[in-house]
Amino acid sequence: MPTPDELEREFTLPGAVARHDALRTRDTLASPADEDDSPDSPNPSNPSDHPDTDALTRAESLEMLALGEAIARKAGYGRQLSVRSARRAGASWSQIGAALGTSKQAAWEAHNRWIDEQAQGPSAGHWGWDADEVAAARRLTGEPDGS
Repeated sequence: MPTPDELEREFTLPGAVARHDALRTRDTLASPADEDDSPDSPNPSNPSDHPDTDALTRAESLEMLALGEAIARKAGYGRQLSVRSARRAGASWSQIGAALGTSKQAAWEAHNRWIDEQAQGPSAGHWGWDADEVAAARRLTGEPDGS
């Protein structure tokens, strides 16, 4: 069974999404044997009545779960870069918080934690910035009340 860590290395974000979508579609179209309550004659307008759509195997079901986690991780990696781009384009912390489904304070704090992590130097998921880059990032970030 592949783990999210393995799938993160194996797939790009678009590749992981495509594989997840293929598995999700099959899972949606297949009628599980223990829940099959369709009439004796298949209904052509009901996708679950398509006899050629096999239910996912255990391995495929677990792969789909792991892919979902890998996709969430990969999407999250670029989040703070997108926040920085939004700030550079003039977005307020209130607007950024709304776009993230959170408060302006929570968005600002998460971004500042990311800057702190970048200031610690290169590590997994972080480039590492020098003092000038950190100072520039903090100026761009500003304060949540001064959105």
